[in-house]
Amino acid sequence: MVLWIIFPITLSLVSLIGTWTVYGLAFSNGHVCSLSDWGNGNFCQVNQSTGCCWVPTISSSGTYSPENSLFTATINAGSFLFLLFCIFHHAHIMEKHGCHSMLSKFALVFGVVAALGAFAAGNCNPRHLALPHYLGAAISFMCICFYTILLTALTRKCVLTGYEKVLYPLRITSTVVQIIITICYTVLFAQDKYYYLHLSAVFEWMLSVNLELFELSYAVEFCFFSSFMLSNLLSKRDEEKPLMMS
Repeated sequence: MVLWIIFPITLSLVSLIGTWTVYGLAFSNGHVCSLSDWGNGNFCQVNQSTGCCWVPTISSSGTYSPENSLFTATINAGSFLFLLFCIFHHAHIMEKHGCHSMLSKFALVFGVVAALGAFAAGNCNPRHLALPHYLGAAISFMCICFYTILLTALTRKCVLTGYEKVLYPLRITSTVVQIIITICYTVLFAQDKYYYLHLSAVFEWMLSVNLELFELSYAVEFCFFSSFMLSNLLSKRDEEKPLMMS
């Protein structure tokens, strides 16, 4: 059904609008520095948290009240929608190209773990629960890279729409960008100088936008998606249970 196209669009818009609204609130309240300010000498450090602004990462934008509530709600909604996205895409592959089920299952595992990592990061405030927050975020970023690689490989192997000749190079580009920027972000995030920390924050926002564009490209696949694919996936699972028991 064509109406399924709304799902990937909703997923992308919830993440895009939600995170940038959180940043806008944090900046207007003086909690984070401006993304366009590369020479701020008044940024907060570990031993200083008043009379200064934090490096404008996605995490720091959602640390303080009142924007932290919207941050948690956005991450929770985005994680849940992304989890459904992973399941729906797997059902689509299983229905049309069951021969690639193993590759699709690997992608599903990475997608589910990425969603759980993002959920943990969104519900653990970095000000009070820094370790689980950053651990969840790191797991999510890493699994997203593997997930985009596997979905791009499935785009090459599986004809779901007839537009794969256009979608495949776009997704290759998006995947390469995701991997390169993730590596750069990881290296720069561990630095002490504000310039490098600010650059890592810019890379983090680029990662977010790039992933949202990657998800948005699946609006094409969802034009050919149908709810009976989910019911078929569930019925196949029910058929496998007695075989496993025997």
